[in-house]
Amino acid sequence: MRISARTDYAIRAMAELARTPEAPQKAEQLSASQDIPLRFLLSILRELRQHRLVQSSRGPEGGYRLGRPPEEISIADVIRAIDGSLASFRDLRLSDLSYPGAAAALPDVWRAVRVSLRQVLERVTLADMAIGELPPSVQAQAQEYLDDARHGS
Repeated sequence: MRISARTDYAIRAMAELARTPEAPQKAEQLSASQDIPLRFLLSILRELRQHRLVQSSRGPEGGYRLGRPPEEISIADVIRAIDGSLASFRDLRLSDLSYPGAAAALPDVWRAVRVSLRQVLERVTLADMAIGELPPSVQAQAQEYLDDARHGS
């Protein structure tokens, strides 16, 4: 899976909105707090609004706020709004994929990767991000990565 800058920025902006879900935030505030180029952010916010993940209001008290409570929006929701599928494979349906011979087990590897990604990205919500506390299973996987990185794996 490749995380685009657009998706990274969208998740960061949404996490920032989740910190104060009741109060609208100006795009300029979001841009400054997450170091996201304003023009790029405005384009991302337009897309998120089209997918009903954010709402906007005009005026001096206006700005952007989440379209639903932060505990109801997962990182997977944001990724799907910006990039589409969480993990695509050559535009083929993984359930229909098969290979001959020695590569016959490979479609099961791709399926397992997709399920693993979905499990992590659907489990973490914007509420988790806002309070800086990830689900224990995700924390354990992140720690496993750090341990592997320290040991040069």
